[in-house]
Amino acid sequence: MKALLLALAIAALMAGGRPAIGRELAVPNGARTHWVIRDPHEIVAWVVFDTATVRERLPVELRFVTIDELAAGGVRWAAEQLAAHPQRRGWGISFLEIVQAGTFTLDGRSPAWPAHGAAALWFARVAPADSAADLGPGLPYLMLEFWLPDRAFVQFMRGKGHYATYGRAELARDTRGHWRGSVHADGLDVAADCLPTGPVEGGDASAGTQVLFPPAGSGITSVVRIALAGHRVQDCAAGSSWRLRGSHPLARGVVLEPSSYEFGYELVGGSCAP
Repeated sequence: MKALLLALAIAALMAGGRPAIGRELAVPNGARTHWVIRDPHEIVAWVVFDTATVRERLPVELRFVTIDELAAGGVRWAAEQLAAHPQRRGWGISFLEIVQAGTFTLDGRSPAWPAHGAAALWFARVAPADSAADLGPGLPYLMLEFWLPDRAFVQFMRGKGHYATYGRAELARDTRGHWRGSVHADGLDVAADCLPTGPVEGGDASAGTQVLFPPAGSGITSVVRIALAGHRVQDCAAGSSWRLRGSHPLARGVVLEPSSYEFGYELVGGSCAP
């Protein structure tokens, strides 16, 4: 499970892209905005979830990628999940991330970060509902949530065609080297603890592209296309934890092990017509 989940994280970055030694990144073609993230530190957990709890957020042109289809495609961790929990056959796969960045700008503007302030996001793997449809380059994700602790910047992002909502997220490294994160949003409280350990995977040759879809009913119609390069990934040590509580659909999800600490990459992107 450990090696497979780490491979999943790296594969998600590599999909649809090519190695980009030196991080020579450009805003994707057709982008109407310029979004940049540099010098990030983040903790990331893969979460399986009941797709029925967020069905209304799924745009009609998309479907969730399920544990069942991943198991049928030979993905070992999915087959293990299905064997142990057959009731999760139609569940989806997603990641929950808490991230700080030295640079986080949209068209040159940055959020007003509180002490230890961070962004948090919950993105789910999706695919076209019509197998013949072309979603364009990049691995597709549905932005179920994108929380920022600055209400004015949330409105600015939405006005630029980037989905975001208000939520208080924090991330800080303690004196023992643990990264401790939290998220407080409507109906949700998250507490996480990650001690990076073991070899660093990825590096300058890791690169990829993604396309991010806003949830149905959000009032946002554009998609965000991004390019990333330079991802570095470490496992979180045994004993690291993620606690999800509340009435939010995410709180009903199940965190897979191991979670990870990721750093060192650069991201550029922008909103585009769907």
